[in-house]
Amino acid sequence: MDEDRITQLEKLGMVWSHFDVAWEEGLSAARGWAEENGHLLAPRDATFQGYRVGIWLKNARAAARKAAENEQRRAEGLPVQSSAGAMPETRREQLEDIDPSWCPVWPVEWQRAFHLVRLHLEADGILPTEPGEVMHQGEDLGRWVRSVRLGWDNLTTAQQWLCEHVLGIEPAGEDEMPTPRRTQADKWAMNFEAARQFFEREGHLRVPRKHVERIVGEDQEEREVRLGAWISNQRSRAATLPPERAEQLSAIGMRWA
Repeated sequence: MDEDRITQLEKLGMVWSHFDVAWEEGLSAARGWAEENGHLLAPRDATFQGYRVGIWLKNARAAARKAAENEQRRAEGLPVQSSAGAMPETRREQLEDIDPSWCPVWPVEWQRAFHLVRLHLEADGILPTEPGEVMHQGEDLGRWVRSVRLGWDNLTTAQQWLCEHVLGIEPAGEDEMPTPRRTQADKWAMNFEAARQFFEREGHLRVPRKHVERIVGEDQEEREVRLGAWISNQRSRAATLPPERAEQLSAIGMRWA
């Protein structure tokens, strides 16, 4: 075909590749979704006029990250096995023109919540700090802020800077941190301590099935331990108990039969 005819067709929007057609369809849906929502951090199940834009963006991010990995390998002088599936720079620029933060290095869900909290503050809103205070685009902004404050040490330096300097979020103080959940080993140790207390007082470990023993833990808090049920359970599990635990119980008068 003559070049002048090719030029004329391209001016009319002629696309010569099926892959390019698919890209333009996805890009159009992405623009439409972003115009409605103010960003391009769509969840995976997002659609725009029937087009599954969330899945399309997920695949686009994978392609962009592969291109970035290839660029990094070239910069380090390492071989690049394949460029198949890597996003061309021109396409990445098209998406960055819609939303510069469309492909964050951390989870998209985190970036979406960050963006929505920023929009909320820009609209003269108050920073939500408790779950259920503010819901926007299906996101519980208070729950996200709380998780950020409690999980501050798990964030990257860049995330911490964004939260502190853009949103005004500060890490939670020690008095705000939740009490660590007791492990199974901790629970066993607490029950054993109750059993030892019972033995030292009664001289045996023939504990009635419904007996509840009160003990004071290391934190000086009193707790109720369903000792009778626990002893019964340990007896029924005798064959699978670790030897050291069986020995500890035997030493304080445990009857296994």
